Amino acid sequence: MSKAPIGIFDSGIGGLTVASSVSKVFPKESILYFGDTAHLPYGEKSIDSIQKYAIEITEFLLEKGCKMIVIACNSASAAAYELLSEKYGNRVPVVDVISPLVELISSKSYAKVGVMATKATVRSDVYSKKLMELKPGIEVVNLAAGLLVTMIEEGFFNNDISNAVLHKYLTYPDFEDIEALLLACTHYPLLRPEIESFYKGRVAVYDSVDSVTEKIGRLLKLKNLRNESDEEPTKRFFVSDYTESFEQTTRIFYKNKVNLEVASL
Repeated sequence: MSKAPIGIFDSGIGGLTVASSVSKVFPKESILYFGDTAHLPYGEKSIDSIQKYAIEITEFLLEKGCKMIVIACNSASAAAYELLSEKYGNRVPVVDVISPLVELISSKSYAKVGVMATKATVRSDVYSKKLMELKPGIEVVNLAAGLLVTMIEEGFFNNDISNAVLHKYLTYPDFEDIEALLLACTHYPLLRPEIESFYKGRVAVYDSVDSVTEKIGRLLKLKNLRNESDEEPTKRFFVSDYTESFEQTTRIFYKNKVNLEVASL
């Protein structure tokens, strides 16, 4: 099993930020990525629909022999992590993008934090619930910022347009006295430099990529799943619906050329 790939999935291609980090930190590991581009965005879907898609994708990844399932999507993590853990956790480790970040923030001394996410993640209130379980008394303010996903996928970041949109979101009145901001979408790390520039050190900014990568590393070691082979690792990228624009946009997230394969669920 150690030579088997790590299975990573997202509603689209934002989860490639996680795949890119895993490839960089664990260069010997093979990766099998699935972007459910036929059903994006998950942020606008019902919990039942997201759970259905998540089960179908997980089955696909397991049929391909994956040794771990990483839900590289906040909306899917909020809706389906518990379900997938219960259904498949006895076969392979299941990792979400919410729990590792929540665990990190709960170890800090923040009294009030902001969460910027998709509508589905905000609707679930999952960050508030999980943070308050680990750190009773912490105040959590949620803000749905669905426009950011489309903006990033169209290549609008680190420019005047993204600056203007971010200014509108970040001046949300309830964010005024937050001590930390959690970027609760795997697209949002691409905006982190702009957000940190906006706050000029007044607010600590976090995304889930580093904490999730660390969690993957701990599980690989704990479960004896590290690939120590000198064989060249494989990197395969599947989508449920192909367009040329998706393939072009993948380079924004993965930092390397990606060849997309189509797989119907």
